Amino acid sequence: MSRADNSEITRFGEKLRRLRLQRGLTLQELAVALGYKTHAYISELENGRKLPTAGLVLRTARFFEVTTDELLKDEL
Repeated sequence: MSRADNSEITRFGEKLRRLRLQRGLTLQELAVALGYKTHAYISELENGRKLPTAGLVLRTARFFEVTTDELLKDEL
């Protein structure tokens, strides 16, 4: 994985954390809302250790009422 790819992952995770905190959600609450039983995957995303799947990006965009571009590009 290139350095550019890794920074994009980190930015997605940072945005995910910011959106979650703005809504006052715990990791577990967000995980359940996005269809996961535990918060481990969400935590790894927020910390830049995992890549989001296309399905997760779509569910996240719908849940937070933002566009996928807002989640995947530098701006939010």
